[in-house]
Amino acid sequence: MRTYHCFWLLFWAGQPLQSFLTPLSKRTSGFPEKEKVLVLSGNSRREVHRSKRSWMWNQFFLLEEYTGTDYQYVGKLHSDQDKGDGSLKYILSGDGAGDLFIINENTGDIQATKRLDREEKPVYILRAQAINRRTGRPVEPESEFIIKIHDINDNEPMFTKDVYNASIPEMSDVGTFVVQVTATDADDPTYGNSAKVVYSILQGQPYFSVESETGIIKTALLNMDRENREKYQVVIQAKDMGGQMGGLSGTTTVNITLTDVNDNPPRFPQSTYQFRAPESTPPDSPVGRIKANDADVDENAEIEYSITEGDGYDMFGITTDKDTQEGIITVKKALDFENKSLYILKVEATNTHVDPRFLYLGPFKDSATVRIQVEDVDEPPVFSRPAYIMEVKEDVPINSVIGTVTAQDPDAAKNPVKYSVDRHTDMDRVFNINSGNGSIFTSKPLDRETLLWHNITVIAAEINNPKQSSRVPVFIKVLDVNDNAPEFAMFYETFVCENAKAEQLIQTLSAVDKDDSYSGHQFSFSLAPEAASSSNFTLQDNRDNTAGIFTRKTRYNRHEMSTYFLPVVISDNEYPIQSSTETVTIRVCACDHRGKMLSCNAEALIHPTGLSTGALIAILLCIIILLVTVVLFAALRRQRKKEPLIISKEDIRDNIVSYNDEGGGEEDTQAFDIGTLRNPEAIDDNKLRRDIVPETLFMPRRTATARDNTDVRDFINQRLKENDTDPTAPPYDSLATYAYEGNGSVAESLSSLESVTTDGDQDYDYLSDWGPRFKKLADMYGAMDSDKDS
Repeated sequence: MRTYHCFWLLFWAGQPLQSFLTPLSKRTSGFPEKEKVLVLSGNSRREVHRSKRSWMWNQFFLLEEYTGTDYQYVGKLHSDQDKGDGSLKYILSGDGAGDLFIINENTGDIQATKRLDREEKPVYILRAQAINRRTGRPVEPESEFIIKIHDINDNEPMFTKDVYNASIPEMSDVGTFVVQVTATDADDPTYGNSAKVVYSILQGQPYFSVESETGIIKTALLNMDRENREKYQVVIQAKDMGGQMGGLSGTTTVNITLTDVNDNPPRFPQSTYQFRAPESTPPDSPVGRIKANDADVDENAEIEYSITEGDGYDMFGITTDKDTQEGIITVKKALDFENKSLYILKVEATNTHVDPRFLYLGPFKDSATVRIQVEDVDEPPVFSRPAYIMEVKEDVPINSVIGTVTAQDPDAAKNPVKYSVDRHTDMDRVFNINSGNGSIFTSKPLDRETLLWHNITVIAAEINNPKQSSRVPVFIKVLDVNDNAPEFAMFYETFVCENAKAEQLIQTLSAVDKDDSYSGHQFSFSLAPEAASSSNFTLQDNRDNTAGIFTRKTRYNRHEMSTYFLPVVISDNEYPIQSSTETVTIRVCACDHRGKMLSCNAEALIHPTGLSTGALIAILLCIIILLVTVVLFAALRRQRKKEPLIISKEDIRDNIVSYNDEGGGEEDTQAFDIGTLRNPEAIDDNKLRRDIVPETLFMPRRTATARDNTDVRDFINQRLKENDTDPTAPPYDSLATYAYEGNGSVAESLSSLESVTTDGDQDYDYLSDWGPRFKKLADMYGAMDSDKDS
């Protein structure tokens, strides 16, 4: 084909110009249909009319991709007015004129200076004009012509994608659509077969095929199984020229993945599984795992496990691990080796998502046998009951057996068991237990009214292995016996009016009993025998657990007897009968005519014989107490002998009394600043400390000299001398305080500590002149002096 074009090109180039010219469909514009031509001949002038014969141009054709060394000849323009004398000039304008296309202005020959590409620009539109070289005026109207680039097959087909990705379900039918590929050719589709593309498969047979004209890829093999092969790579070729030899081609790759369908049932890799479980395994604990294999993936491989039959159907359960698709066998109830040591289960695995299209492949489930061997372990003793309830009367004697607990070793060895009481539940040790037979007995008296229930815990442990133990609660109820006498429900203190009448009710009594009565309490009331005949009051039992107190006479005199004590006997009707004697206090009071109490105090009567015996005893007792107080106080004041500083560990003188003077602490080796004791000025005496052991002598610090204060110096020297000569002086680690207040106080020192050491008595009468704030102090010290003087 390429040879044919070249020959045609050469032939076309050698043909006369008119063989390549095709008349245009219409005339060019720019000139009138007829024009006037002036012909000048000598001096004569005449006007000639003629029809214009306009020049017309053919359409030029040019092959692309010219490879010659010379310029490619396009064609020739010629005007019929060209006489060949060089008077006309040809001009070319339009697409690529002067650059891509050039024209010989004398001959009208057009040439292409560069190689042309149809895919870049298929058509060039140019305009040509012939002008008079001398006058510059056009001799022909401007005409437009076209240079069309003829196509050659210089572009191979190109796919829209370098790589295609597609997927189809496995086991698809033959001819199932997979994907469509598309290739384009840049050559001219209207000229020859350069752009006619045909598809073919180079790689991927016999699994897939491709339609030659459309590029549609389809399955070509039946029952492609993902489990055998999941991914395929197909190479598709696109060739132009209708697939003929010499055509150009391009290829693309198609990656095809088979997606999974549920076409594989689950299968156990073995028919029997063996597991062991200690009998101490708690419920809901795993025993083992089993797994059925499924070649499918994702939801098609989801498996549900179940126990379909077996002697351990109610003892074990199975669940599915969603992550691993394993069946987890768990314990549902407590195991007992002594009761049953082997369980046989049948477990079934079933797909949860079944595809009806593949049911013909068989049931999508499988079963296996699971054998679980229960292992014996050393178990703690087991009580015969989960809890014990016992009853005991509160009056039982000590060491009385109230009940028995029983526990046995569940193991085949039947080890002996010993019993004990958890003392954290019986802190008072009220009960004890026989370690051999488990009988519980009392070790202290019981009292139902104090504690009704005793909740203790009994421990049973193996003798050979005490670590194997178990506990059981024992609830002991204390039963009531009639061991408490009834008593008043409250303290009764009543009154009777002086003007009361006989048989008048003055008080209603009621009683309570701490004991429990199943049929209800029945109390009886009566006066004590010693008061039954001589009392001024009577008692009436109402037979409803109440009684009334009535007056026996008409009038009472509070001056003769202001208070009566009435003993009342209260008895119950239980066995054994319990009774108690309670006292009712009755006061005689003055009342108005309506019986309203006015006063119950007996007025003091003046008798010529003097005070009563009771008053004399009270006065004498007050005098004795006052004398004892005065003697003790005087003895304390006259005590001059000093005791040693440290006589016991609790001596209060070990304490330091602070007067809010802050020193330098333990690091201050220059002693306490005596200047704070001076009033109003201070000096530094530069003395060493006596309250610590001296280790190193320091140079005294120099301070500004202040005016000497004689009374302070005398006070300090006196105290230093007393401490130096005192054998009871404090040790080095004690603080000696010199509490000096100065010489400007009118009251001087009020310290009670200093007053004890004075030799003579002091006069405190001046405290009465200090006002009401010092009245209490004046009374205390003034009274002391008066007591002492008296």
